[in-house]
Amino acid sequence: MKKKQTKKKQMNMAILSVTYLFVAVFLGMMFYICHYSVTHQQELINNSYNGRQQILIAKNVRGEIYANNGEILAQTVTDENGEERRNYPYENLFAHAVGYATHGRAGVEALGNYYLIHSNAPLSEKVENDVEGIKYPGDSVHTTLDVNLQEVANHAMGIYQGAIIVSEPSTGKILAMVSKPDFDPNQIEELWDSLVTDTESGVLLNRATQGLYPPGSTFKILTALEYMRENPDTYQNYQFQCGGSFTSGTDKINCYHGQSHGSVSFARSFAKSCNASFANMGVHLDKTQFANTLEELLFNQDLPLEIIHNNSHVEVNQNSSDGDMMQVAIGQGTTGMTPMHLNMITNAVANQGTVMQPYIIEYVENSTGSIIKQFSPTSYKKLISEQEAESLKELMRGVVEEGTASKLKGLSYTAAGKTGSAEYNSVKEDSHAWFTGFAPADNPQISVTIIIEGAGSGGDFAVPIARRIFDTYFENK
Repeated sequence: MKKKQTKKKQMNMAILSVTYLFVAVFLGMMFYICHYSVTHQQELINNSYNGRQQILIAKNVRGEIYANNGEILAQTVTDENGEERRNYPYENLFAHAVGYATHGRAGVEALGNYYLIHSNAPLSEKVENDVEGIKYPGDSVHTTLDVNLQEVANHAMGIYQGAIIVSEPSTGKILAMVSKPDFDPNQIEELWDSLVTDTESGVLLNRATQGLYPPGSTFKILTALEYMRENPDTYQNYQFQCGGSFTSGTDKINCYHGQSHGSVSFARSFAKSCNASFANMGVHLDKTQFANTLEELLFNQDLPLEIIHNNSHVEVNQNSSDGDMMQVAIGQGTTGMTPMHLNMITNAVANQGTVMQPYIIEYVENSTGSIIKQFSPTSYKKLISEQEAESLKELMRGVVEEGTASKLKGLSYTAAGKTGSAEYNSVKEDSHAWFTGFAPADNPQISVTIIIEGAGSGGDFAVPIARRIFDTYFENK
């Protein structure tokens, strides 16, 4: 009898234990779901499968999107049949930055969707709208985008494909973002089928954040940083005799168009963008340390960026051959980098080593002009030390004063930067034109990163565009 009672108690205890376990799991799941719903409210609302979004769209008129000076970049208009449609007054100009809200969403239309479909209009206004049977006004999104800079950058690119990013190093504000080829978002409904099937030009791709390119000589900013880190006491004594090429075993690197730079120091190698000299540095770098530096500088990982983007990639490891290291050192080979990532590294140099998190929405306001949400500059990470930033800044200043970006020399403002001419196929004459830099050199207020696909030399094609953008910025200060 006692054995039966003991066995029964053991069974009851087992049942209770299982019951408690399931209750605990259930409560834990409930807590997690509630917590996730609160902390990921925007993500849940923006999910296309969430019926709540359709309820909000049916109840509220999608809000406006504004430039930093108050000009309308996107608005909802109603035609004579009472049908709502999205209107973009600047047509192609902000195609990728502002995006579209038909057939999905992109750009600011996607980033600010949660706010645009909500209405924080005063209760009295909502009551009045209810009486009149009209929808509530959605909240408006005010961006950091500057119309003048966007127009200048867009016009300067002309017929070329590529991307331009203009930002504030000290805050992370995106002032302009151009990607070409572009499209007219007013015609997205009519053009959609042709746009999504156009795999050749990739017109819907935002090249500024999604385009992966060989960075060419702009990557020498990173190679120079690593060489300085590994040779802190001797790098300034570096000397190399450039005869137009560098050979290691069966691997050979040529300077741009085979130019011979003669005897070059570390700073002059950078200013003249000497491939041979940097290939020589590359084969002497510690592969493990270089890989760690590149990881610290956000390669092969996600960027702190809410806009849809791709991740830059580079491969340096113990299996990398001398030939691989030579290619990496000059930004060629299998290395792929987005213009946005390069702009962030440029901003870190300009901002004493700290990169700010890029952002494009300044604040959100309701129909009466009351601010609902304010976005502020956010420090993301200390990428490099202040001393390293200062040393790189001096190197980039030398590129303007006595190197490949001399078209920025002798102006009313000072500038610093790095050019690049990145080969992208087997035809040596074909190259993308790069420039990344900032101004003024001593107190950076604006940075610009430019890639012009297939244009040729960065100094000949990208630098003049940077100058036009810098000129416009300082003329309007």
